Amino acid sequence: MPFGLHEVGQDNLDKLWIRGGLPESFLAEDDLRSFEWRQAFITTYLERDIPGLGLRISFSRLRRFWSMLAHMHGALWNASKIAAGLGLSAPSVRHYLDILEDTFIVRQLQPYYANIRKRIVKAPKVYIRDSGILHALLGISNRDALLSNPILGSSWEGFILEELVKLHPESNFFYFRTHGGAEIDILIQTKGGELWAIEVKYSLKPKPSKGFYNSIRELQCQRAFVIYPGKERFKVSDNIEAFPVKDLQYLMERH
Repeated sequence: MPFGLHEVGQDNLDKLWIRGGLPESFLAEDDLRSFEWRQAFITTYLERDIPGLGLRISFSRLRRFWSMLAHMHGALWNASKIAAGLGLSAPSVRHYLDILEDTFIVRQLQPYYANIRKRIVKAPKVYIRDSGILHALLGISNRDALLSNPILGSSWEGFILEELVKLHPESNFFYFRTHGGAEIDILIQTKGGELWAIEVKYSLKPKPSKGFYNSIRELQCQRAFVIYPGKERFKVSDNIEAFPVKDLQYLMERH
């Protein structure tokens, strides 16, 4: 996996989020050189790495597909919509998605199927795994550009998801959503079988949604957290704790 926050230090949080964890990108002299390296990485991946795997796929179509995924980062997979945009069949775009997942570019977060009397959303959510690559695909080269971009919240969510996976690789990760509006951004099923509910907020005053409260009650989650970019831990309610991203390693080790 790319660098994680527990490896580069808390002072490098924004740098890691903006540039991603690929070593050449993270360690670049400045943001511009990092951005240029990531753009070159994307081109090399498409022009050399994919053909090197013996896959015969149109460079331009795969590039467009990758860009479309970046714009729907953190959203539900919709093969028909993407296929229509590319002029391809749904099985073809599914094949493209599988290629990006198998080469560690994309993560599909699967839904958690619960035995409750609710209609559950069953499509996976799709993320570009490295936040730096996501930002390069979207033309975002620095923090100011990211903070003014509509992808901000989804980018932060994907970044937190990858940090949690790096710290807790033996756990299973899902999301949960019903058609009635109950939702958990990230649901962790620990090695011991507990369910931990995570809501991700890019706000210094994070407030869980009503759907989050409903979900942790429906699923009887053992722990519930709101991950946010602040510095202090505090109780949001009797059963939900706000947890700063800088303390993620502590959260995973303690519990």
